[in-house]
Amino acid sequence: MGLGLTTSILALAVGAILKFALTESPYQHGFNIHTVGVILMIVGGLGTILCVIGFATSGYRSRRVVRDDGVSQVVTQDERLP
Repeated sequence: MGLGLTTSILALAVGAILKFALTESPYQHGFNIHTVGVILMIVGGLGTILCVIGFATSGYRSRRVVRDDGVSQVVTQDERLP
């Protein structure tokens, strides 16, 4: 999930920069750095929200299991629950 999400967000940011920040007119050439900053902040916020939603709904839970092996040694193990 992580690599595909990262790639799509990166492609979205590059596409938005190419669409909105690059200018081509007889009076102005290049790109607007303020527009690039706004686009990257919006895409970064969107990526953060999607990652938080993905982690919250992924069902990743863990529990700590403590076992006594009978020889006065306690074994601690973290297990992942489905």
